[in-house]
Amino acid sequence: MRAAVIEEHGEPLTIQDVPYPEPQPDQVVIETEACGVCRSDWHAWQGDWEWFGIQTGPGQILGHEPAGVVADVGADVEQFSEGDRVTVPFHLGDGSCQYCQRGHANICETSMPLGFLDAAPGAFAEAFPVREADFNCVTLPDAVDFTEMAGLGCRFMTAYHALTDRADLRPGDAVAIHGCGGVGLSAVHIADALGAEPIAVDVQDSKLDRALDLGAATTINAAEVDNVPGEVHAVTDGGADVAIDALGIAETCRNAVGSLDKQGTHVQVGLTTDDEAGEIALPVDTMTLQEIDFHGSYGMPPIRYDELFRLIDAGTLEPSKIVGETLSLDDVPATLSSMGEYETVGIPVIDEF
Repeated sequence: MRAAVIEEHGEPLTIQDVPYPEPQPDQVVIETEACGVCRSDWHAWQGDWEWFGIQTGPGQILGHEPAGVVADVGADVEQFSEGDRVTVPFHLGDGSCQYCQRGHANICETSMPLGFLDAAPGAFAEAFPVREADFNCVTLPDAVDFTEMAGLGCRFMTAYHALTDRADLRPGDAVAIHGCGGVGLSAVHIADALGAEPIAVDVQDSKLDRALDLGAATTINAAEVDNVPGEVHAVTDGGADVAIDALGIAETCRNAVGSLDKQGTHVQVGLTTDDEAGEIALPVDTMTLQEIDFHGSYGMPPIRYDELFRLIDAGTLEPSKIVGETLSLDDVPATLSSMGEYETVGIPVIDEF
């Protein structure tokens, strides 16, 4: 089968013929119908993240925002059959650890991120295997098409978990969203759909225009102002209730924290690059005196998918609005390379393999 494979960090992916996967007893093999191309794929391709124990090596097939059809089923799988339409979370849990059992499979003790480790080849391929399939696979409703599901991917569901579970977003809250890539635009759309007032912050007008289309109450071009937190305080009359760093660089993280009103909540979604290597200095005394909360947010427990599907069915959420373009597998090397320029608007989705 065809797959996009890393040969060397920072060098273009190559489209190769690789063996078709065979399922282990606990696995299914899914034929890929659509898969998002995510900034996390770009990080892995760059060789980032060794500072927290994950560094994707040569030979890895990337791709962690898939939707597809079950093509083969391991002997121990009970809940899925050939022909089922499914998706999977990017953080494949084992289903048995204390976090999985308590409904927090996104932070499973033995989480195996799809497309980032040899043991979990990803979905930039015609097919891919999924471990503990009965636990990790999610049936895709007929009303949700494959491209739309790939648009949900890690970015939309991560933004949803960040806002609803980690920030406890309430109607009327002012939400400052710093960085309007795929996850940031997803956060804008979700915040607006849930009755909050999103303020979109980015350095590119094209992304800010897209944020307005998705429901941003106002936008701030960070390249055109001297004091981004001050601008947020001005437009919110005192500061945001919630701030999201959707990019993961020192500047956006500190700007997001500085955007908050007293007792505000910051949620860190973006992971850092090798410039920060996981460490960002923060104004902890100010955060203490103003009782500002700082939360991390990673993915979303798969048990929450049904909630997302209900909101999509009701028309409250429309993840297809976040899809920026559709691609073929052959387009992936160039698309991934271009992400270093931060010019991608919305979520690119592969729908041709």
